[in-house]
Amino acid sequence: MYTSVSNGNEKVFLIQPCSLFLKFSLLLIALQFFLVIAVGQEAPSAKPTESPTVVEGISDTTAYSIGGSLRINGTVKGAIALGGDVIVQGVVEGDVATIGGSVIQLEGSRIDGDVMVLGGTYQRSAGASGRNPNSTTVMYAGYEDELRHMMRYPSGLLKPRWSASYIGVRLVAILFWFIVSLALTAATPGTISRGIARLQLDLGRVAIIGFISAVVIGGGVPFALRYLPFVIGVLVGLMALLLILIAGLFGRVIIYAATGRWLQRKLFGVRNNSESVALLLGTTFWIVLSSLPYIWPLVVAVVLVTSLGLALTAKYRVGWARRQEAKA
Repeated sequence: MYTSVSNGNEKVFLIQPCSLFLKFSLLLIALQFFLVIAVGQEAPSAKPTESPTVVEGISDTTAYSIGGSLRINGTVKGAIALGGDVIVQGVVEGDVATIGGSVIQLEGSRIDGDVMVLGGTYQRSAGASGRNPNSTTVMYAGYEDELRHMMRYPSGLLKPRWSASYIGVRLVAILFWFIVSLALTAATPGTISRGIARLQLDLGRVAIIGFISAVVIGGGVPFALRYLPFVIGVLVGLMALLLILIAGLFGRVIIYAATGRWLQRKLFGVRNNSESVALLLGTTFWIVLSSLPYIWPLVVAVVLVTSLGLALTAKYRVGWARRQEAKA
């Protein structure tokens, strides 16, 4: 899961890409990153670092830089850079964090708190002061250029650039999910059929349950990681990740199959009921819809929420909604 490296009295956790622990400790950031991968954005190579924002003197606040690098020559409580490096030549009495950059601690500088690096590295000169024995360094090594570009140009996430490679990625996504849908439908036909029935009989209830679960997961996992014991917090995060993965897999297939059946009836009539054609139609419809500029985040959110609702109502049978109506 992670590797603990001794560095004097300092605790250092080197976390590789795809590590589960960091995905939960940085849940919101990780979700944004995977959404970028999902829509096939092309992140160009990072440009040479421009002149950083320089902080001089003594300040009792946290210094931050958005879309650029940050250089601390004086004394600050904390330092954060989004889309750039944090260069420490003075004193940081608290934590240092960067997304899409590196933390560089120069000779004669001091960092008293934790260091968190997402997409870069932590570089400390030999002459830099020792860290607090209770401090922790967390590094997520990978995708630095993509994260730097995302932090500097966040508006580009809403409007994909149409190109041959982008269209190729979408075609591959259609083929991938079509094959996955065929495999799951063949392996678990009963589960998929019951999910389609729940979706058709009570879409509103499924959506409400999914929305509530998304809110609970979004707030509960960071809370557990921060305030609960480490082992319990990680266990809660792993359980939430497992739920999201299962819901995202089976939920997508159910949504694709239900949509495909509806499109098949509308386009070809009731006589044509090929399961393969329905899955291909549903998969193509949702992949194309999730590729449209500006509305794709809403589409992804709808699919995720509905998938969570389907996963959490899986114990109910097909007649669930009908029994509820009969009681009323």
